[in-house]
Amino acid sequence: MAVDFRCAVHGSVFWGCVIILSNVLCPIDAYLYNNRYAGDQVFRITPSNEGEVQELKKLLGNIKVDLWQPNSASLIRYNATVDVHVRRNNTRGLRACLQKEHIDFKVFISNLQKEIEKQTGYRSSRKRRSESQYDYEVYHSLDEIQSWMFEINRTHPHLVDMFSIGRSYEGRPLYVLQLGKRTRSYKKAVWIDCGVHAREWIGPAFCQWFVKEALHSYQYDSVMRRLMNQLNFYIMPVFNVDGYIFSWTTDRFWRKTRSKNGKYHCRGVDANRNWKVKWCEEGASSHPCDDTYCGPFPESEPEVKAVAKFLRKHKKRVKAYVSIHAYAQMLLYPYSYKYATIPNFDCVESAAHNAVTALYSAYGVRYRYGPASTTLYVSSGSSMDWAYRNGIPYAFAFELRDTGYFGFLLPEALINPTCTETMRAVKTISSGLLKKCETGMYQLDRERYPYL
Repeated sequence: MAVDFRCAVHGSVFWGCVIILSNVLCPIDAYLYNNRYAGDQVFRITPSNEGEVQELKKLLGNIKVDLWQPNSASLIRYNATVDVHVRRNNTRGLRACLQKEHIDFKVFISNLQKEIEKQTGYRSSRKRRSESQYDYEVYHSLDEIQSWMFEINRTHPHLVDMFSIGRSYEGRPLYVLQLGKRTRSYKKAVWIDCGVHAREWIGPAFCQWFVKEALHSYQYDSVMRRLMNQLNFYIMPVFNVDGYIFSWTTDRFWRKTRSKNGKYHCRGVDANRNWKVKWCEEGASSHPCDDTYCGPFPESEPEVKAVAKFLRKHKKRVKAYVSIHAYAQMLLYPYSYKYATIPNFDCVESAAHNAVTALYSAYGVRYRYGPASTTLYVSSGSSMDWAYRNGIPYAFAFELRDTGYFGFLLPEALINPTCTETMRAVKTISSGLLKKCETGMYQLDRERYPYL
């Protein structure tokens, strides 16, 4: 079916056409996701001035696109790249409009369906294995991950405890693994969550990798043994369980939760805009159909509410909060919602520097690091800012590989190096908790810092 595509260029109107690619005609059941992404493309667009930014915003507003980076058109800036997933019926028209406006662009992914097939292969041929043969270098469905969690809990009773902190909107349990030697009642703790945004599959892969490495290296790695003896780790491999399942079964690039909205047909809330810290201000949307929708009220999502409740309950012990996202190759810390310096900046900045240095030592991959507002973009209602505001002195968000060549479709061949280098960074952050930071140790003082 043809779709009209119009762009205003110096008063004229350009009409785009539909591209028909030969592989669209292949048997539907031979493809993942019913072949829905055949012929779709990912553009990387770089507006060079404010005029081009405004033209690009208008252009993208005229068609239905899926913004990958940044995740909202309001965050488009000149000289900053924009990665956008475009449906096959609109690719030709968008290309023509960008050329007419002389806006720089390149096509990063020329056929999205093929890249999806390449990322995971055919799932039907996947072998289900026991924990001892579990393949940490492939992406796993929620059922596989949860079965693995039960097996890990069963086979490592002295180092692992598994529990649920609540249920998702669709009623699925929200499982967490506690790792650490049971040596004393009070231990400092580190919280790590993955899979807040459903389409970021490398996140859950890392959480599983972390658990595997922590348990397997406990006997021979003195650093890991010290961490497990002196700290507890709370690992939540899949935060957004409903969205993660939907990204496997229906829409590979689904981001939000799956909650229903009474007034709109659009479903879901951005689970990283739903926290009670400057909720629904800059960098979040109040429209339910937007990817950065903040929700009807703070902690409206049962997943967010459950994690917030758990962290509030254990806030005296949890000293570091780490949330794993993708993609951009960044290590971010507060603030995300404003341009300001946190009270314990020296300690957090030093921890971030040491972490990215450790990460770089693995394969020479460079990460940018700094406050989220200046390093990435301003966003309100984030879990990282909430954790910091609620007394967790070291709050970080990782944006893992890559910088856009694969985007959310990071190949399984890159799971190992990505997780290996990230493991070094997280171990470095955790090790820092066992040392005293002498440069402005953080104390959450409501009178001194009432704006926190």
